[in-house]
Amino acid sequence: MAHHPSDRSSSSRLCIRLMLVLVGLLLVVYILGKQTQGRLKDAAASCPPCDCDCSSENIFSLPLGLVNSSYSDDCGKDDPSMKEEMKKDITSLLSEEILLMKNVTDDNLRRTNALTIDAMMTSSHYQKEAEKCNAGMETCEGAREMAESELTEERKLTALWESRAREFGWTSGRRRSY
Repeated sequence: MAHHPSDRSSSSRLCIRLMLVLVGLLLVVYILGKQTQGRLKDAAASCPPCDCDCSSENIFSLPLGLVNSSYSDDCGKDDPSMKEEMKKDITSLLSEEILLMKNVTDDNLRRTNALTIDAMMTSSHYQKEAEKCNAGMETCEGAREMAESELTEERKLTALWESRAREFGWTSGRRRSY
């Protein structure tokens, strides 16, 4: 499939626009993240203690805070993995999120490419079958035209012989007697 030069320039313009939008979004998120980070530090000093039972083996059990309706946002603060997650700044969390989104997008792109290739192969197969059918139709049409012309010639010849036979006295199935 041939690509026109204008297709390349429009795709490169689209790529540049996409990159500029991403950079702009990252800057906005960074600025808002710095502002919220300052607010979170102030709010962290006034948080009530955690009322949940985080040592439970069953990960599907509800924290006691949810049952007692006095659940606080810092439940699990003694969990080392939770502490590590909470220490991450907004940019590293966003970069992880972008990486995850990129992986999902790449998987979707691979699947889409595979489906596109499959569709192109199927289309090619049907196109070849259609070409065979068209060639067969042309052959049949040629044979029909030839048979029609031969039939026309045969009718002319039959009419000629019939007219000659009538000149000699033949009448539809009976001969004239002399």
